[in-house]
Amino acid sequence: MDGNGVMVCAPLECETLEGMLSSMDRAKAHGADLVELRVDAMSFGRISEVEELIRRRTLPAIVSFRLNSTRASQRQNDKTTCLQVLRLALELDVEFVEMEHEVVSHFDINELMDKRSSSKIIVSRYLNGEKMSKEKLGNLIASMQSSGGDVIKVLVEVDYITDLAPIFQLLTSCQVPLIATTVGDRGLISQLLGPKFGGFLAYGSLEGAIPGLPTLASLKQVYKIEHMNADTKVFGVISNPVRHSKGPLLHNPSFRYVGFNGIYVPMLVDDIKEFFKVYNSQDFAGFSVGIPHKEAAGACCDEVHPLAKSIGAVNTIVRRPTDGKLIGYNTDCEASITAIEDALRERHAANGEARAMDTSPIAGKAFVLVGAGGAGRALAFGAKSRGARVFVFNRNFKRAKALADAVSGEAIGYEHLDTFRPEEGMILANASAVGMEPHTDESPVSKGVLGAYELVFDAVYTPRNTRLLQEAAQAGAIAVSGVEMFIRQALNQFRLFTSGLGILFLNTHTLHSFLFPYGYPDFSTLD
Repeated sequence: MDGNGVMVCAPLECETLEGMLSSMDRAKAHGADLVELRVDAMSFGRISEVEELIRRRTLPAIVSFRLNSTRASQRQNDKTTCLQVLRLALELDVEFVEMEHEVVSHFDINELMDKRSSSKIIVSRYLNGEKMSKEKLGNLIASMQSSGGDVIKVLVEVDYITDLAPIFQLLTSCQVPLIATTVGDRGLISQLLGPKFGGFLAYGSLEGAIPGLPTLASLKQVYKIEHMNADTKVFGVISNPVRHSKGPLLHNPSFRYVGFNGIYVPMLVDDIKEFFKVYNSQDFAGFSVGIPHKEAAGACCDEVHPLAKSIGAVNTIVRRPTDGKLIGYNTDCEASITAIEDALRERHAANGEARAMDTSPIAGKAFVLVGAGGAGRALAFGAKSRGARVFVFNRNFKRAKALADAVSGEAIGYEHLDTFRPEEGMILANASAVGMEPHTDESPVSKGVLGAYELVFDAVYTPRNTRLLQEAAQAGAIAVSGVEMFIRQALNQFRLFTSGLGILFLNTHTLHSFLFPYGYPDFSTLD
């Protein structure tokens, strides 16, 4: 597929000249196409330091100076300094010189504009807390364009991911090159999807410490946004929080492996119903559903697969290409139960124990489940289907009771989890978020009780080896990581994502071998 050749820009904010130069070298090593030198962040005593920075640049650059930035506001004569910097950048023929709309509107910059040789002028505006419809944004950009800019840039604060919709619409229809960037984690997809809708460039940070910006490494290595175009289909994981999700690390290389023009991105969603109301075009083709939306997701679908309906949780939604309807599925159930079954069969085989292959190794066992949310429901229904006896523990007893009743199991007060030991050789499954990063020192049960379990499964996969699993292994139990469930359910999701789009899907084993030739990585160490 042909991409749109979008540039990736690294914003640099360093106090010293050497810091700027060092960061520029690192940005170049990480694949940046250009850098934005935010001179207002520098503590320089003489304009000659800025001149040295510009002359020693190792990448094409945008030179900017924000009048209202925190550091600039601490200095006197900000406007004078700003004009000095911009004039110098134009004289030195920097590739791009960014001027705030305020500068363009309140100063006579004709002289500056006349001085440029090949420099392109970016006129920018920071919309701090302003709610903007597509129409208002369009009027603003028309006003900014009339000031003589070659490129328009807007920096927008967003409260919800749905606030980005008018920006995507404007990127598609704008008649001038447009840069749109946002503040905050809910705006992350503005940089990941901007190139699809016609954005002039995308920003990526060096360390990932800037909310709302992906890292340079992820833009270049995971998302490969340079290959995106208007026909790219959008997939993503809907969750809150969403930073822990490693779905992009699996789905994006899978799309490329089968030659499909798609991108999979993290979507921090607060209101799932509003999300689907706003992002209702065929461009948004499929979704993984995570915490805390799995139970609410079914109501957003036009149709729900019988298994997902019986479980009461949807973790996969596909927009049917023929009519645009949303179809809900659950791939968690089989993924989690088969991971447990395979681990048990492997241990039994290693011990020379003969077991009937047509009977599940969890049949008849006590299946102790912690958590009654979407993942917990999938585990409970899966365990019931295999003939296990399900015991549900949840901090909210009413939710535990409702789930236990649905699978003919038993709900027990959460405070009794450490003392519950009706038999030996039980199975423990953690479907809560206890132990997930950053709370890696936590475990849902005490170490001393783990000897009663033959197998312990933890749906948490960041980190891969949770405290619960470490202590379970020390107690002699089979420890099964949530990575097993994650990989299995994601591969089944991928089949659903691509099955109706004319993709010749290779079998799961082939794709699995491509993605993990050396075994599963520790997803907690990957960006």
